[in-house]
Amino acid sequence: MKIFSKRLCLAALGVGAALLVVACGGVRKATVPMATSLEKSSCARSDVDTLLVMLPGAYSAPDEFEREGFVRAVRDNRIAADVMLVDAHLGYYNNKTILDRLSADVMAPARNQGYKHIWFVGISLGGFGGMLYAQTHPGELAGLVTLAPYLGERTLGTDIANAGGLARWNGPLVDPAESPPRTPNETQLWQWLRGYTGFTNTAGARPPLYLGYGVDDRFAFSNRLLAEVLPAERAFTTEGGHDWPEWTRLWRRMLPTLPLPGCPS
Repeated sequence: MKIFSKRLCLAALGVGAALLVVACGGVRKATVPMATSLEKSSCARSDVDTLLVMLPGAYSAPDEFEREGFVRAVRDNRIAADVMLVDAHLGYYNNKTILDRLSADVMAPARNQGYKHIWFVGISLGGFGGMLYAQTHPGELAGLVTLAPYLGERTLGTDIANAGGLARWNGPLVDPAESPPRTPNETQLWQWLRGYTGFTNTAGARPPLYLGYGVDDRFAFSNRLLAEVLPAERAFTTEGGHDWPEWTRLWRRMLPTLPLPGCPS
């Protein structure tokens, strides 16, 4: 099942821009709390204080991460981390509760359970949601992996490209004295991503960001704009488009390079 196997008809795709689905079926109702499941590491429990939170795409089910080998790859690499699969589907973006639910149903319980280092791993819309969370909750994530993330409408990416790239884009700056917006839109997300320009981590509020995408992906244009401002070792590409074979290849390549703890020998 492709994450975007049904046609997305979005008037806008941004928490603050009121995600609107026009004449598209198949969007599930958001429930409270958001459904999650935990896959525990095979390492000794005393060695596990890291959690990988996997966020699916718009029409994908979280168990697809298991089916496509994402969880198995964590075990194969003997990484001392538990994996949480989260049913963060499009319905939560439509009703603008995605950030609140991630905070209440994922982050708060994880902290209460003793996890000290929490990473988000998001595909497509899930990558977009992970970035929004990192933007609005500075300092909470230890790292962020995005595979073929949605980054807004093509016209916005074109404006950035025409300006000479993200480093030269003259979009309005976010006032650092202001608190992060609770419901950012796509432009505000790109403003936040500017903080990665020059390989810097402004004010220590931005987690390490890793990006992977297929060169023929529908979102490759905007993904390349982001890749240009990331360190080379944090940007990965593969042949192909917007589907699981590409994301699985990328995940297996990226996973060993992430600064994650390993199981003791």
